[in-house]
Amino acid sequence: MNHFGLPSAPLFAIVVIVFELSMSALVVTGLYRWMAALALSGFTILATLLALRLWEMLPGMTRSMAMNGLFEHVGLACAFVLVASGNLLSHHDK
Repeated sequence: MNHFGLPSAPLFAIVVIVFELSMSALVVTGLYRWMAALALSGFTILATLLALRLWEMLPGMTRSMAMNGLFEHVGLACAFVLVASGNLLSHHDK
């Protein structure tokens, strides 16, 4: 995480791991599923923008590969939004 310019990279890495595991556990167990899914969606978008920095890349193969990664992560974030909306709608119907 040092190469992303983040301060105290080891601590930041631990915080990210704990966040991802705890939010994933909430999604799987169903406790606050919608909130955890939205948190993971937002985190995925922010982490992708921080890591890829497409606006700094010159056109070419590297940028094309980074764009593929961006689209994959946007798809993942959208899937989390679908999980959250499905959870909210299923509770609304009851």
